[in-house]
Amino acid sequence: MVVRAPLLAILLLGSSTAAATQDKKKDDTLKKAGEIATQPVRDVGITRKSIPPVLIAAAEAPYKPPATHWCAPIITELADLDAALGPDFGASLPANENRAGKLAAAGGETVVNSLIPFRGLVREISGAASTERRREAAIAAGLARRGYLRGLAVSRRCTMPP
Repeated sequence: MVVRAPLLAILLLGSSTAAATQDKKKDDTLKKAGEIATQPVRDVGITRKSIPPVLIAAAEAPYKPPATHWCAPIITELADLDAALGPDFGASLPANENRAGKLAAAGGETVVNSLIPFRGLVREISGAASTERRREAAIAAGLARRGYLRGLAVSRRCTMPP
């Protein structure tokens, strides 16, 4: 009986982890579907994706040295950049890719984007294209800033979070 309790605890922990992973996949799928469905509204400039403040700051000065030589502010800014940009290259990637989901998303995007004739022209006139270019430039600057800060952290022997 004593051996069964730890075994039961391990099984319950494993099942809750699997359930959490499945819930995250469902949330990601719903988020992607929402983004696809609202693309025409973004194309005509009714709604816009905001640029996170950490990326705006990175775009202004991607290679600006940190204010102090301490590790804590560097690690904090790296965490903020990771939150805005997603995981870095060193982070673990999913073992298997959901190809069916990616194909469905691509098909959905094609259908939704075909609803607006002359989409590129509409995006330029509405300002959505220039907003998207600013957002992409901020993302590129954020990636550069994250690489710069990661290099500083390694050179200063900062303890990096997992």
